[in-house]
Amino acid sequence: MNIRIRRIAATFAAAAVLPLALSACSDDSGSSAGSGADTKASASAPASDDAMAGSGTSATGEPFGPACASVPEDGAGSFDGMAEDPVATAASNNPALSTLVTAVQKAGLVDTLNNAQDITVFAPTDDAFAKIPKADLDKVLNDKEQLTKILTYHVVGQKLAPEDLENGSFDTLEKSELTTAGSGESYTVDDSAKVVCGNVRTANATVYIIDTVLMPRS
Repeated sequence: MNIRIRRIAATFAAAAVLPLALSACSDDSGSSAGSGADTKASASAPASDDAMAGSGTSATGEPFGPACASVPEDGAGSFDGMAEDPVATAASNNPALSTLVTAVQKAGLVDTLNNAQDITVFAPTDDAFAKIPKADLDKVLNDKEQLTKILTYHVVGQKLAPEDLENGSFDTLEKSELTTAGSGESYTVDDSAKVVCGNVRTANATVYIIDTVLMPRS
């Protein structure tokens, strides 16, 4: 009789312990899975944020536009080379800006541009100057006063980042205003000139290379 009672008691004891053991296993498993999920989530979230931040920083600081592909990869005319020189000197090392450089020299503006600080230059390419009839261009190149007026209209007395161009109006060294519009990597100046290579750094200026010569309104 005593043996039977002891067997029944042992059975009840085992039955009582089993749910507790299962519950403990379930809790450990859940906690372990939750911990793994939390670790995975915490690891992936910062990585995603860092990647986004890195992408944004890179995109903001780099030159952009289709004409940038023609810039030499090394040497004085490369992006790194231009960043070491003041703007007039940097432009003279870019083969696509030879007409602009000639115009700056004829106007006597080399020292003015090289000595200025924190400016933005909208620099027309040779192809931009080629849109002007040769007789008209020759006339302007030989009229120092008019040439100076046109060239200084291409210069803004502050450094402009790409986002500044989205819907802007800026005073030029010529004492009138030019306007900009656009977004991303597509911008226009005065509703006529397109930026074909933008955000180019020189030692004292930010340069936006454009496909049309700008003309002062006055």
